Amino acid sequence: MELQDLYFLIEVIIGGLMAGVLYSLVALGFVLIFKASGVFNFAQGAMVLFAALPVVRLIEWGVPVWAAIAAAAAIMIGLAFVIERTVLRPLVNQEGIILFMATLGVTFLLEGLAQQIWGSEVYRLDIGIPTDPLFLGEILVNGFDISVAVAAGLLVAALIAFFQTTKVGRALRAVADDHQAAQSVGIPLNHIWIIVWSIAGLVALIAGIVWGSKLGVQFAMTFVALKALPVLILGGFTSIPGAIVGGLIVGAGEKLSEVYLGPIIGGGLENWFAYMLAMVVLLFRPQGLFGEKIIERV
Repeated sequence: MELQDLYFLIEVIIGGLMAGVLYSLVALGFVLIFKASGVFNFAQGAMVLFAALPVVRLIEWGVPVWAAIAAAAAIMIGLAFVIERTVLRPLVNQEGIILFMATLGVTFLLEGLAQQIWGSEVYRLDIGIPTDPLFLGEILVNGFDISVAVAAGLLVAALIAFFQTTKVGRALRAVADDHQAAQSVGIPLNHIWIIVWSIAGLVALIAGIVWGSKLGVQFAMTFVALKALPVLILGGFTSIPGAIVGGLIVGAGEKLSEVYLGPIIGGGLENWFAYMLAMVVLLFRPQGLFGEKIIERV
């Protein structure tokens, strides 16, 4: 392999890894809610859109960037209260499929509400994240991707520390294991759900800002959730590090397959590679690479 070919390969891998970080930010919201409540929140993609729209619209109206982000964070925390009171509380101890269908309804409600309040145009979002290309020797790297990767790393470290070292984090894991048992030892289920949905909302806000800065804030962002599914399957539904590693594997695999296999077997490989990879993982390790293997004793 010639030196230029090697540089190109490294650039493709780095580009794929950076795309994987974007997938991971969305997957983190799924993991947080599933890890703490056992609910697969199909509305996470809609939450990403719902969080990003007020940021970009408030900035367009002359509100400072920090104030727009703070307002969007308050909106997402308020949304957590509303969802807990109107959706989750009436469905305590119901089957997982019922809760999943409830989040499906929340998805369409958030999409319609966002369109009604903020409009349905494509909005350009610029909060000052550097986008200038950087050269690491002979290798070209996008400055935006580097900034996002650093922010994602800090976010993951904070979430891991929160779940492992804080009293609230341990309570969240107890609620996920058994709702009734957690309530019997005095853990307030309703408060815990508000906390975890608030955290997931803030993660959705970060993901929405990143995706919006890269692609524009648009309703197609809700479909990002579909690309996060193979990331979850690969990394594991209960693993925060797994969401990151799974996203990196999917992102790098997509780019490499599109660049090197696409010309051989046809274009569009990037669109379905992740789902094929997830299917293979399901065959051999259904809980994912980092997921917890569940053993039920009768």
